[in-house]
Amino acid sequence: TDEAAIIEILSSRTSEERQQIKQKYQATYGKDLAEVLRSDLSGNFEKTALALLDRPSECDARQLQKAMKGLGTDEAVLIEVLCTKTNKEIIAIKEAYQRLFNRSLESDVKDDTSGKLKKILVSLLQANRDEGGDVDKDLAGQDAKDLYDAGEGRWGTDELAFNDVLAKRNHKQLCATFQAYQIRGQVISLTISFPSSCPVRCARDQEGYFAERLYKSMKGMGTDEETLIHIIVTRAEVDLQGIKAKFQEKYQKSLSDMVRSDTSGDFQKLLVALLC
Repeated sequence: TDEAAIIEILSSRTSEERQQIKQKYQATYGKDLAEVLRSDLSGNFEKTALALLDRPSECDARQLQKAMKGLGTDEAVLIEVLCTKTNKEIIAIKEAYQRLFNRSLESDVKDDTSGKLKKILVSLLQANRDEGGDVDKDLAGQDAKDLYDAGEGRWGTDELAFNDVLAKRNHKQLCATFQAYQIRGQVISLTISFPSSCPVRCARDQEGYFAERLYKSMKGMGTDEETLIHIIVTRAEVDLQGIKAKFQEKYQKSLSDMVRSDTSGDFQKLLVALLC
């Protein structure tokens, strides 16, 4: 197997171009390129190559299905994927999930989660977020007051208001609400509880959020390869350059250098190539 050629081609093409390569390979050789790579490659190099052959929506759909498969649910994955996507991306993920697994993503989320988490995830799956950039300071003040009053100072007691704000307001509007929500000098990030911390942090600084997730995936003993692969592959054509800049700013080292020191072999070469 010519691993160098695989790395060069997969890392230097857009997702759409990789889809065209898959189709052309099937038409020319009568074989599924993903199956060919699955039989020829192994380990994290194989996982990354196969993730790159998926559309980003398919990659996210697989991540969500894996998070809910079997005993237990990886709630952090569900929250992270759904609260960092645009309405269009959420719709594409729902369609990909149905196509890949012949199941409804919303039904699986409802079956696999409960309580406040279930309600906010279902709200996010409706893909009804305002995606404009306007900020209404009066609305921000009213939202903050309503949320505080509804729960007598305990964020999230009025779950309908809670879900409405987090799932429907645009990110700049959310930031204004968070600034307005002050309790004894404490900002909202100190009073809001999991599972809502991801929407709060993503609204404030999504690139910084992903930079921190990447750093934590490599910090200390061992490496969380799943997180590393998923973020780099799915953010490659979205905001990876901004994530790299934020990583450098926060940790005084380049993301590429940390990936080099924490991974090895063809897996390392492919990730570094994607970061260039």
